[in-house]
Amino acid sequence: MEFKAGDHVVYPTHGVGQVQGIEEMPVAGLSLKVIIVTFEENRMTLRVPINKAASSGLRKLASEEMMKEALAVLRGRARIKRTMWSRRAQEYEQKINSGDPIAIAEVVRDLHRNAGQPDQSFSERQIYEQALDRLAAEFAAIDSTDKATAAEKLQAVLKS
Repeated sequence: MEFKAGDHVVYPTHGVGQVQGIEEMPVAGLSLKVIIVTFEENRMTLRVPINKAASSGLRKLASEEMMKEALAVLRGRARIKRTMWSRRAQEYEQKINSGDPIAIAEVVRDLHRNAGQPDQSFSERQIYEQALDRLAAEFAAIDSTDKATAAEKLQAVLKS
């Protein structure tokens, strides 16, 4: 994959960031080419070696086709396994950290609560908000809007 300055990219464990450029860095006496990615929200800069970009999961934004698929997942019925919450929470965390918008959409769909349903526990709410935030960030970057607007659109899809 070719990355250039200004590209929006997704790093699985940190979400959507922007490529600032590619530069050579001296590391242990060797010269290493790294992709510099900044995450505005966390005020964080990440330097990913070019030869490790694919294995670390760094990727360009999802295609519109993949985002449509993720929205279709949101419209589906929640599939909640009857296992212990701690085990489900681990699975949800893995899906969120995979960076795959379809897997993240599954987490949002499964943890979304409509009016009249029982309240969520604190940890359920946290995981739901983390997944919604991650999905909204990528949706906003693709849709060229801000994250709040994207989150509202996703909530509207969930309610339909």
